[in-house]
Amino acid sequence: MSTPADDDLLLERQLCFALTVASRSVVGIYKPVLERMGLTHPQYLVMLALWERSPRTLKDISDALLHEPATLSPILRRLEEAGLLTRERVPGNERALAVTLTDAGAALREQATQVPGTIMERLGLSREEVAELHAAMTGLIAATQRSAPLAPAGPAAAARR
Repeated sequence: MSTPADDDLLLERQLCFALTVASRSVVGIYKPVLERMGLTHPQYLVMLALWERSPRTLKDISDALLHEPATLSPILRRLEEAGLLTRERVPGNERALAVTLTDAGAALREQATQVPGTIMERLGLSREEVAELHAAMTGLIAATQRSAPLAPAGPAAAARR
């Protein structure tokens, strides 16, 4: 007879597993839609941030997307090579990088307005269901940001000490 602690170790009960599979699956639904726009999913997220406000600093985009600036740099470089944005040092602050939409980048927004509806249709979800899922995920993100990192435990951690 299994105990609740045993059941907690079932793969099907793991939050991390469900989130990983859901994320991979949802991003997979986006892929062909975004390919028609010439964007990858990470590029789409950057463009969403810039369609909200442009110019933005690299740090501001990094904070909005919860990504390290070093992770965003190659994405920004490819978007710049595609003619969708420019990157320039902020006058008076050589450490800050301003990212600005080009006319082509701003114009791509019109095409992007079709993406949310297409994704909802492909997933068979209503706008309200998407809003509920988004609220749950946003709450989960907030919980992870409030959570203090756990100290390593177990024999492997003891061996490292």
